Amino acid sequence: MQDLNQPPAKLTVNLLHSLALFAALLFIGTCAHAQTQPAPSPTPQASPTPTLEQQFFKNILHDQRAIWTAPFHLHNHDARWLAPLGLGAGALLVTDQEAAEAIHDNRTRLNVSRDISHLGSAYGTGGIAAAFYLYGRAHHDARARETGLLAGEALIDSSIVVGALKLATERRRPRARPDAGEFFTGGNSFPSGHAISAWSVATVVAHEYRDRPLVQVAAYGLASAVSVARYTGRNHFPSDILIGSALGYGIGRYVYRTHHSQNTGAGGDTFAHERSKWWPLVAPRYDRQARAYGATLAWNF
Repeated sequence: MQDLNQPPAKLTVNLLHSLALFAALLFIGTCAHAQTQPAPSPTPQASPTPTLEQQFFKNILHDQRAIWTAPFHLHNHDARWLAPLGLGAGALLVTDQEAAEAIHDNRTRLNVSRDISHLGSAYGTGGIAAAFYLYGRAHHDARARETGLLAGEALIDSSIVVGALKLATERRRPRARPDAGEFFTGGNSFPSGHAISAWSVATVVAHEYRDRPLVQVAAYGLASAVSVARYTGRNHFPSDILIGSALGYGIGRYVYRTHHSQNTGAGGDTFAHERSKWWPLVAPRYDRQARAYGATLAWNF
């Protein structure tokens, strides 16, 4: 979500932009899919499984219920990541003012930070999700198609969450005068919208392509660059970025684990073809005359 010194009223506009983008994509994809279907048969058939396109907005509603009720479903083992996150956020909140004052206005650094931040905007992250989806539909790549849909779903989920939190906390930005860093004073700094958007999309991409280390490094690397740029560009305090990044990662991970199809991704056809080049086909063999057992290893190049 784009949050370059925007008033809270514009958060709804950005959310509507994201919804409109993916509604258009889903409409185009559904029409293309319908045109390729054969004529209906007069014989009764079982109802087909709903596609991710058909379940898209319904899934978002389910996601929101799960996200906002998550604190009531925590377990003891969640303390392994909640405790460090809470301690880290607390330490950053205490030192936010000093950290912000350590970054002075340097025109070159501010311009570079602004350019990198565009990757985490609603248009940047939405464009990445749309590119995956359109490529998947054009090339019949189930994994790329699912990546685009789930990334778009995570992006809208994160936009709703960050919009609500910004309106609730109203924290002033580092360059705001007066009361920089103060909560409940009409600001929109907490948490970072760019960070939560970048990390939600990057997490979906990294999980979908977990068999491609370079894709994972690129996805998380870009999300990290966006997060750092929000600090070096003096748009957010470190605690804003930490919480935004953590929320984005959690939302992306939840969306992938909840809606990922076992027929795509690393366990699907695309990766199965790649694995066949490296992993042998093992078949048992029995020689009746020699009464010997063995195995055959075969590679498909």
